[in-house]
Order: sequence, then C-alpha cells, then structure tokens
Amino acid sequence: MDVAVVGLTGGIASGKSTVSSLLSSRHHIPIIDADLIAREVIEPGTSGYTLVVSHFGADRIISTETLPNGQVVETLNRGALGDIIFNDPEQRKWLNGVIHPRVRKEMARRVVRAWLGGQWCVVVDVPLLIEAGMWKWVGDVVVVYINERLQLSRLMSRSIAGPPLTQAQASARISSQMPLADKLTYANSVLDNSGTPNDLTAQVDRLVAKWKAQQGGSTGWWWRLCWLVPPVGLTAGALVLLGKWWRGKKVANDKGGRRRGRGEVEKRATSKYGDEQSETIELQELRGPNGNPITGRRRTGTGASSSITDE
Repeated sequence: MDVAVVGLTGGIASGKSTVSSLLSSRHHIPIIDADLIAREVIEPGTSGYTLVVSHFGADRIISTETLPNGQVVETLNRGALGDIIFNDPEQRKWLNGVIHPRVRKEMARRVVRAWLGGQWCVVVDVPLLIEAGMWKWVGDVVVVYINERLQLSRLMSRSIAGPPLTQAQASARISSQMPLADKLTYANSVLDNSGTPNDLTAQVDRLVAKWKAQQGGSTGWWWRLCWLVPPVGLTAGALVLLGKWWRGKKVANDKGGRRRGRGEVEKRATSKYGDEQSETIELQELRGPNGNPITGRRRTGTGASSSITDE
C-alpha cells in the first residue's frame, strides 16, 4: 500500500487545526483526526469511559445534564479531567495508556479504509505523533511551528467554551506537551504559522504540490500502480517504514552522542528539485522582561534555502 500517509502534528494553539482544515477543504484530502477519535474512545458506553471514571472518580470528572425531555444524563467533564492531567504527569501518563492503544487501532482501520477507497493521500492529525512514537508509521511528518510566546498569547486569546484560560492554566497546558522546537528534529516538512493566514495557505499549497509530485504528478501514476497492484504498494510501504526505523536509530544516536549547542537542530530540507539537503538551525537565547530565557523562532526564505531564526 503506497497511499501517501502523512502525519500532521504541532502543539496546542499552534494552528494545526487550521492546516488540517486547509488540507480538507482546499485540497480535498481526507483527515483522520486523533483528537476526535480520542474523544470517541472514552464516550459513555465505551470500555475506555468505564476505566477513566473508575480511576479518577465520578465525583471529580462526571457532570449531569438535563435533556429537553427531562431525562438526566451523565457526561464527562473534560475541563475537570484536563485540569487533573495537565498538572499531574503520572495521571496524564495513565490516561494516555488508556486512550493511545484505542486511538491507534481505530486510525489504522481508517487508513486501510482510505486505501481501499482509492485515496491517493490521507493525513493523520495527531497532537502526540512524536511522543506516542506514531511518527515511525507515517511517510511524512509535518510540524506546524510557532514560538512559545506566540503560542501562549494565542492560547489565552482563543475562543473556547467556558471561561478563558488564565496565564497559569495556559502555561501548564503548553508545558505538558513536548516543546515544538524539539519536534523539528523529526520533521520532513515545517509549516511556520507565525505569519499571516495567507502565508500559511501558500505553504500548505506548496506542500501538497510536493506530495502530488511524489505520487506521480498530475496523472498520479505511482499511487494508481500501487493501488492496482497491491504487492507493489505493500513493498513500497515496507521500504518507507524501514527508512523510518533507520531514521529513528539515527535520532536516538544523536541524543546519546555529542551534546548539541543550545537549540541546535538538524533537519532535512527538500528543495523544489527533490534533492535533500542538510540544514542546521541555530537558536539564540532571548530574555524576557523578567530576565527568564525565552526561545523563539521564525522561518525566513523558501524551499531548501529557508531557515528558522529567533524573533
């Protein structure tokens, strides 16, 4: 199977959902949303719901709601659950252990369904793509990037149900996730969302054009061949996964080898001609008004000659 399986990730308030919407509405690429599936696997009536309520206690995470017909139903208070797990790494780890296996199984089913339906590309939208190790099972990893200051500002100003987040609550949610700067090590492509919506749209358009070229251009001959002749597709898919396994070993060796300079990240940049070039990104330390170090990045330039610099 060589449907292009792309892993899309980012951080809270980074704009990942905007990119997902552009891919779906503008380019008609099917999206498998891990967040939606994660909600489904702990809905009332599921085994996940039973485990979560039993572990955290109904008095802490269950709310009651009265329907128009007078019936009283129980619902999961996701805000209360979020306050628990965003401030307690052990509880977050336990909850992920319940949710992640169920999400992976359902996502695999939907990818196969997309392949059987003749789709040339499918995007799996996974906030914890890197942390959960799922990046090894996709062909391309796309990271939507903004610096932490902009991330905090957008999260606090975001329109959500209920009262707006305080700075402490927003910071706790950001700190609970892997820093976006660390995710760049795993990325095949980086979308810089620190600019205007038009900037982001243009980046998404170029990225989709690259994927189409990889799948056989306007005719799509390569993905059609893989779909019509399954052994070819399965072999191509196995080679992609082998390459991911090898890259995973290199990442592990880098982490266990020399200590990199502050913020130094190596990633691969693909030029419009298809050749991959090594790109080094150097970050410099910034300090805020309170004297605490703040690290930020901004992408400049395009294609393989682009770079990400501090703001």
